[in-house]
Amino acid sequence: MTVSMMQASTNGNNQATAKTATNDVVLAARHITKTFGNTQALKAVNFDIYKGQVTTLFGENGAGKSTLMKILSGVISPTSGDILLDGKAIHFNSAAEARAQGISIIHQELSLAPNLNVRDNIFMGREITNSKGVDYAEEERQAKALMEELQESIDPLTPLEELRLGQQQIIEIARAISQKSRILIMDEPTSALSATEVEVLFKVINDLKKRGVSIVYISHHLEEALQITDHAVVLRDGTMTAYAPRKDIDLEWIVRHMVGENFDLGSPPTGYEMGNTALEVDSLVIHDPKGGAFNVVDHLSLKVREGEIVCIYGLMGAGRSEFMECAAGRLKADSGRILLKDEEISSLSIADRIAAGLALVPEDRQKDGLVQTMSVGQNLSLASIGEFTRRFFTSNKAETHLINQSIKDVTVKTDSGDAPIGSLSGGNQQKVVIGKMLATHPNVLLLDEPSRGIDIGAKAEVFRLLAERAKQGLAVVYSTSEVAECLSIAHRIIVMNKGKIAAEFNANVSKEKIMAASGEAIKD
Repeated sequence: MTVSMMQASTNGNNQATAKTATNDVVLAARHITKTFGNTQALKAVNFDIYKGQVTTLFGENGAGKSTLMKILSGVISPTSGDILLDGKAIHFNSAAEARAQGISIIHQELSLAPNLNVRDNIFMGREITNSKGVDYAEEERQAKALMEELQESIDPLTPLEELRLGQQQIIEIARAISQKSRILIMDEPTSALSATEVEVLFKVINDLKKRGVSIVYISHHLEEALQITDHAVVLRDGTMTAYAPRKDIDLEWIVRHMVGENFDLGSPPTGYEMGNTALEVDSLVIHDPKGGAFNVVDHLSLKVREGEIVCIYGLMGAGRSEFMECAAGRLKADSGRILLKDEEISSLSIADRIAAGLALVPEDRQKDGLVQTMSVGQNLSLASIGEFTRRFFTSNKAETHLINQSIKDVTVKTDSGDAPIGSLSGGNQQKVVIGKMLATHPNVLLLDEPSRGIDIGAKAEVFRLLAERAKQGLAVVYSTSEVAECLSIAHRIIVMNKGKIAAEFNANVSKEKIMAASGEAIKD
């Protein structure tokens, strides 16, 4: 699935112009504009999809990528403009109508039912039936085949809520593949996947291409996306700003068109003295929460000083998330101690740990970090509501001041604190989660994969924020599966492998040494 043969030239309004070759164009957007109230999300965008090729769509959070894909997949309608399927104008009133025409989308935020099992999630809304009703045996057979294709040993009858986030994302991918679509839109499909799972997904994508399936691929993992793209398109502020075939692009080209010249992801903050030990973990042991006969965290000991940024790197399953959740009080330790400023907090509740000065930004912001029915402001003030509540009454003035200050401090792009949280881009939602926890005035801030699903510009803003707070004495523990992030922000890098600390490095270590210590295969 390719994109149109657009020239990299731009016209007066910075819109990349399209010179379309009609051969093999299966779906085309023409002058698509979309407005939400006073906000113009898309501005006369042209976009073509070609048979059997991958077009990668790059852009910052809020650039309009997801909006364009929702229009092409029937989730929402454009304000103006046309959609052409096989050269003929078409209008979708729903995602179901788009699916009937062979167009499917894997959304950035998972749309699964946690109370159902894997099989039922894959076939939800399009059950296989026979004369007796739903043919569960056939659904289970096909679900097993899909799991084998994706190289995941997941029982189709496993309740979804028992799977980790990366496995749930695999189920979302399996559901889309099972629909045998001719056009498949993937919006951040690898954001929670391990390196091995990404490799398997790319093999599946190449197989789909051979079958003539067209792929639109959206990702903030820029280097990863370059491995599979045939064409690259960049959106910026709702406008298409650049297009080029794979042979003409590199990482610098993408970043330049996304965020401008002279972009810098950041570096570890310097120029100040670190303080005393803020967080100490002593011989922490956590048995497998799912009942396995092993420790997901195995006698881990760690100290973090005031003003220090420590990155914990490791592959999926290394024990990073379990360690973070245990430190925050969300997961019980089997043995070991956790001390905050020399005071043991191992027996404290989550709320008491927050009050003591330890806060966690969780991996899954949608499930654990935000309340979707609340506004931006309500989400920001939620964790510190006790500060301005007296005798069951809330001081609206104090809460409003906190909300406005937090929006300013973490640079949330929103019209006001009253805006729905769902109106924000992924990067701004993540900044709300960080702002909510910073509003509790922590001494130690834990962040578990905080850059998941956010663009490189938003990531740089988060890094700058953490650097500023570290200079003010905040101890930061940052868990990530991206080596580049460690090298951009950390004073010290801890590598975890199979629940243990496999290595410890300073900021000058090479990428290869970090990966080797984690047990990750290094490719030429």
